[in-house]
Amino acid sequence: MLNLFAAVMAVVALADVRAVITPLGSVGQDAIARLKAMGPDAMHHLTRIYATSSEDDRATIAWIMYSIGTKSPEARAALLADVHTQNEKLRLQVQWALGRVSDDTEIVDVLYDIMRNDPSALFRDKAACALAYDQIHLTEKQKVLLYRKLIDALADPKPQVRGIALQALQIHTGQSKGFHPTGPEEERRNAIERWKLWLAEYERNL
Repeated sequence: MLNLFAAVMAVVALADVRAVITPLGSVGQDAIARLKAMGPDAMHHLTRIYATSSEDDRATIAWIMYSIGTKSPEARAALLADVHTQNEKLRLQVQWALGRVSDDTEIVDVLYDIMRNDPSALFRDKAACALAYDQIHLTEKQKVLLYRKLIDALADPKPQVRGIALQALQIHTGQSKGFHPTGPEEERRNAIERWKLWLAEYERNL
């Protein structure tokens, strides 16, 4: 009897979430606030809806997950399945949402790989944006890994990657250490060494 009651309540909760996000195109901050008030169950049900939706609708649901900003292993897994889609709208929303539903450094690794290696300059740029703004659940110790990766990217052969890595570091730290993405190679190497010294000091002080 108890299992039946739980099943019925789950169906009711799923229906409640569907009602809040229907129609998807009109979801605004009032709806986001209502979903946040529902607690972790809202993310569970959003993930179920995400799994059976079209790509365009998944993009909107990813934005909703981003806006809620609650950790959810289910949402993380669902979004990761789409992190390499070639649907631009969905891809960008997924890249931005991942750090807001997860607190693990695997997401940093995935976004870092996109930032450095994806064939699309747009996806590389927006992965850097996600690393700069959206890793909201990382601890200070986890951020050391993020900073180390961004510093490593300053040596990338692609000027664009060097530039977006620097922008992400500046957003996190407010510093540039005199690094110029298109500057002479020796000057860039010296600036990278200054970044590495800064990171070592930062880590020692944690």
